[in-house]
Amino acid sequence: MSKFKYVVKRSGTIVPFKRTRIMNAIYRAAVSVGGRDKDQAEKLADKVIVLLENTFDDNHTPNIEEVQDAVEKVLIENGHAKVAKEFILYRNERNRKRQEDAKIASKPDENIPWHKMWRVLDWAATHNLHTVAKLNERIRGGEFPHIVHESEAAYEDDLDMAAEMIFEKGEKLKMVFISGPSSSGKTTTTIKIEERLKKRGYKFATVNVDHYFFDLEDHPKDEFGDYDFETPQALDLELINEHLFNLSEGKEVKIPYYDFKEGKRYLDRTPMQLKENEIILIDSLHGLYPQFSKDIPNEVKFKLYLEPLLQMKGVDGKYFQWTDIRLMRRMLRDSVQRAYDPLQTLEHWHYVRASELRNIIPYANTADFIINSGMPY
Repeated sequence: MSKFKYVVKRSGTIVPFKRTRIMNAIYRAAVSVGGRDKDQAEKLADKVIVLLENTFDDNHTPNIEEVQDAVEKVLIENGHAKVAKEFILYRNERNRKRQEDAKIASKPDENIPWHKMWRVLDWAATHNLHTVAKLNERIRGGEFPHIVHESEAAYEDDLDMAAEMIFEKGEKLKMVFISGPSSSGKTTTTIKIEERLKKRGYKFATVNVDHYFFDLEDHPKDEFGDYDFETPQALDLELINEHLFNLSEGKEVKIPYYDFKEGKRYLDRTPMQLKENEIILIDSLHGLYPQFSKDIPNEVKFKLYLEPLLQMKGVDGKYFQWTDIRLMRRMLRDSVQRAYDPLQTLEHWHYVRASELRNIIPYANTADFIINSGMPY
């Protein structure tokens, strides 16, 4: 039990001082460089607390910067230089992000697919669907069925173009990654892409990356103590990359099996080998994450990225946020498929969003093609 009861956040908010948050921060940094020793993370967290207690008197309420300084010092002094470096890099990244958010940006963000956005905006303006007022005007005129048809047709056109580009890859193609943040439409798009490619004579093998989760006890947690299934480090990226590479070379691999009831992975369970004219179709949040397929040549893979790139202004004159659209979709999906109420989804969203900002969206522009899954209706 620490003598400190509270810690001061950067905003000035005073919150309870929790040992578990220090431990989780250390463990997440360790996971990022391949470490998964929770006992060691707990011991280091205790050393951080001892350092803080020896540095400050009983009446002092430490701030978050002082706690993070202590974490860095303990990691370095205890021979964990790689973990310290990752912790420092993440800390600096967060500081840089806060500074950027405080400025009025005039420079384009390279994470945003500007060219694709312009095409979507041009389409929306042409069809009088770029504002809520225009949408409502068309609905009052009895055009709702036409709006649905036009929106679906634009999405289908994107799918046709993606399928054509995949087909142009030729015989070297071995795998298609369909990636994007939560509730961007990956499952529906995967099914539709598969239908198109089957007509071209392709056969498919699927790799369910959920079977590559580490055991639950080895999972990183977020700052609130929740298991973080959204981070790519929850997956055995090295094994995924190795298996995909071997499959692309025509070799047999044995896919693991993950038991979600037990929270445990069993290795070498299901034999798999690509047949002639067969390609792998992978629907994954992290299909664009570099470590996912780092050893696989670009000519062997095709990468699709999805996002509901809706270009419509609300009554306040501001464009709708894509993340809000996806949050509403996830609320509906969780309600139907998982019996979650919307509040449960909302409480979980903080680390869904944090992970996609760090691990998914920054790689959008590495995709071979971007599909707009936003529907104005």
